[in-house]
Amino acid sequence: MFSGIVEETATVVKLEKDQENLHITLSCSFVNELSVDQSISHDGVCLTVVKKTDKDYMVTAIFETLQKTNLRYWKEGTSVNLERSVKADGRLDGHMVQGHIDLTAICTEVKEVEGSWYYSFQYESKSEEHITVEKGSVSVNGVSLTVVNSREKSFQVAIIPYTYQVTNFHYIKPGTVVNIEFDIIGKYIARILKKQLGK
Repeated sequence: MFSGIVEETATVVKLEKDQENLHITLSCSFVNELSVDQSISHDGVCLTVVKKTDKDYMVTAIFETLQKTNLRYWKEGTSVNLERSVKADGRLDGHMVQGHIDLTAICTEVKEVEGSWYYSFQYESKSEEHITVEKGSVSVNGVSLTVVNSREKSFQVAIIPYTYQVTNFHYIKPGTVVNIEFDIIGKYIARILKKQLGK
């Protein structure tokens, strides 16, 4: 379980194709604190550390993960948002994020407004569970954000300067593909209503 509060960005060091899997080696400042079998959010995708050295660590993405996320677009040098799992005795500063990406979205607009940034995203989905609500929560590339201008299959978020600098949002531009995880509470409510209405 994650909170959507990014600790820092990691850099993709190496990509190795292994049949339908992809082994990804990354570097970050807290490599020495990581351990094999540890779960870490990478741009919102929960991946397990399978190998580590003093300088970097490796995770593996399976075919399904590559198909549903933006990992298939990663290259050496790609900047990736990192978050280690929430401690049971810690504060939940963002919202409940599982690290299970629902779909990808495309950035359609980036607008700077007096020191902050507004990002617009559009996505395709036929599921009633893939919705946003005004002032609700959404995870974009693993970042917990508040929805503004919620529309059917599109939404906007506002980014403060700190988030802009600490995460990989300063690399996002129109056309960039991002990972989206919708609010888990909203998804449960949508599923319950679907069953009650017999859909």
